[in-house]
Amino acid sequence: MAIKRNIILATIATVMSTMSAATPGILPGLADYETKVMRPKSPSHLTYMPDGESYLMLSSDRKKILSYETATGKEIGTILDVTHTRETSIDRIGGFSLSPNGKKLLVYESAEPIYRYSVKAAYYVFEISRNILLPLSTNHPTQISPVFSPDARMVAFVSDNNIYLKKLDFNTETAVTTDGAENQIINGIPDWVYQEEFSTICSMIWSPDNTTLVYLKYNETDVPLYTFPLYEGVCPSLSEYALYPGIFSYKYPLPGVTNSKVTLHSFDIDNRKTKDIVFDDPNIEYIPSIQYGGKTDPRVIVTTLNRDQNRMEVYSVNPKSTVIKSLLVEKPDAWVLPESYENLTLLDESFVIFSPRSGYTHLYEYSYNGTLLRSITSGDYDVTDYYGCDVQGNHYYRSTCSGAINRVVSRIDIKNKITDLSPVEGVSSASFSPALNYFVLSNSTVSHAPVYKLFNSKLKELRTLEDNAGVTARYASLPVREFFTIPSAAGNLSLEAYMIKPSNFNSSKKYPVILWQYSGPGASQVMNSWSIGWQQYAAVEQGYIVVCVDPRGSAGKGYSFMTSVYKHLGINETADQCAAARYLASFPYVDGNKIGIAGWSFGGYETLMAVSAKNSPFAAGVAVAPVTSWRYYDSIYTERYMLTPQQNSEGYFSSSPVNLTDDMNSALLIMSGTADDNVHFSNTVEYLAHLQGSGKLCNLMIFPNKNHSIFGCNARELVYSNMIIHFNNNLK
Repeated sequence: MAIKRNIILATIATVMSTMSAATPGILPGLADYETKVMRPKSPSHLTYMPDGESYLMLSSDRKKILSYETATGKEIGTILDVTHTRETSIDRIGGFSLSPNGKKLLVYESAEPIYRYSVKAAYYVFEISRNILLPLSTNHPTQISPVFSPDARMVAFVSDNNIYLKKLDFNTETAVTTDGAENQIINGIPDWVYQEEFSTICSMIWSPDNTTLVYLKYNETDVPLYTFPLYEGVCPSLSEYALYPGIFSYKYPLPGVTNSKVTLHSFDIDNRKTKDIVFDDPNIEYIPSIQYGGKTDPRVIVTTLNRDQNRMEVYSVNPKSTVIKSLLVEKPDAWVLPESYENLTLLDESFVIFSPRSGYTHLYEYSYNGTLLRSITSGDYDVTDYYGCDVQGNHYYRSTCSGAINRVVSRIDIKNKITDLSPVEGVSSASFSPALNYFVLSNSTVSHAPVYKLFNSKLKELRTLEDNAGVTARYASLPVREFFTIPSAAGNLSLEAYMIKPSNFNSSKKYPVILWQYSGPGASQVMNSWSIGWQQYAAVEQGYIVVCVDPRGSAGKGYSFMTSVYKHLGINETADQCAAARYLASFPYVDGNKIGIAGWSFGGYETLMAVSAKNSPFAAGVAVAPVTSWRYYDSIYTERYMLTPQQNSEGYFSSSPVNLTDDMNSALLIMSGTADDNVHFSNTVEYLAHLQGSGKLCNLMIFPNKNHSIFGCNARELVYSNMIIHFNNNLK
């Protein structure tokens, strides 16, 4: 459900809503808070050398890759200069990755996005010591997800749904698979729904001894094909669709329908033989993660899920003998946390998993024979990130130990002594070198922009990489988010909330309110972190009080709080948002008759649920890219929280706005992109059909050829301008 970057070239928006003649376009000054706002700087991505003592960075002109000393930031030298390479030359460097031994690079000039994260590009291999740049493949013009072997003598990559193996020493290329076919068989890279919901872009791993390539095969033959139109548009113009629309088609599994059949295989580099690794559990539906683990006797560690995603089993697999051993089973009361399989961390002698078994999400260490070694963390808080374990046995993690609105980076040693590495106030995060001997720590609050500092393993601060003092100073006069709590509709729970008041706030006046929310399971919007955007514009320039509330289902307050929405998305969240609006109406400075609600994606869905609630307190609503029935969204995300329609038909019916249009009595605006591959535009179309069937009206703004992010060519300013205009017309 996360907002995605464009995968399809997009055009400017077409406005189909009724708008004031005096304000036909982008609101004056809005861009200063959105696209023209002074954004905080962050350090460029640091590609560490294996020992962590130096790192690589791309030069600002994208012509060079430079090497720097980690401790001091001193430039050491030039690793690659596109004007002085041997054999082959390129004009610029679009991106690069380093081989595990630090001796070679994979680089590309430009890349074409495929889905959420994955790209295809013409890659080149650069040998650092000899300054030689050569195409990765001459047989296949573009490649996807190339992966170096540990010794950097081979690269596995995907092209046309097949895996190929390039032996760099001999300049030879071998086909590992030959059955790849569009919309049927995908080898080595995941299908759309795995990329979107399991956050993975590569399904190939090398054995530490360079003798075996293990990969996943996705058979999506029986997955239904989803198609939507593409138009000519004007920004840019897709001239090939000037008279007849084109189409974009891909496999998209809906709840209860067939998913890709995923299987595990190993390829022996020497004898070129492939072995099928078969699990005897017929209930395995997903394999979201494969990794090599263990230093003394490496094995493939495979995580599997059943279709209901309420049972995870971790296996140890010998890819040569195909012998499989179960290591652990995780079976919570509701869904398995995505962190449990996406962030499973393999150490030399053990592995670490996330589990909510105590009622809060914590870290647990297991041996490679499946024995629980240690509960690493404990307490009435959630661990949200795990960074690894250093040679001294210290574990590094991030948590909500100082409250749900904060994120604290900490270290726990072998004696269970906890040291907080970041301030306990605000939102902090860290990025570590491979050996965890250096780390960059960031921290921001509502009052100051992110500050980035470099530390060594002794926790000594070495230098400040970015302090963003100028950004903080520039916006110091703007009203900041004020945190408070709101009673849940459940009565015995409190909800985290923030409020942004107008400039020159007068408590004796009555103000209209925009309640902005996301409300999705496992998400949090109410955070003590830096953010400048349309919310400040609405408060400062338009005179609104802007409020955000994290309802039941949100992260950071324990597993029971989050999973209270299980099997009935939108019900408790709607009750809480409505209760929040009524609670706000009791404030002496809030006009209780002029409260609006808005949101994007899941937030758009929740907007439709809230304006359709019985006796809804919302005078107006704006839903951007909304899901309108969980029957229309993808299988993995939806079934994680709702099971299948066959298992939970009543839950699907009561949780779908298309079934609630008779009760929708607010002034409503919907905005969607026609090329949204995530939340399809058909969600909006079907909702409009039901709304018309109920004899109801709403305003509509569509964005031709835009995807879920609705970004570029003034689109974002148009979204927020039309939203505020809609609220001005109905709340003032």
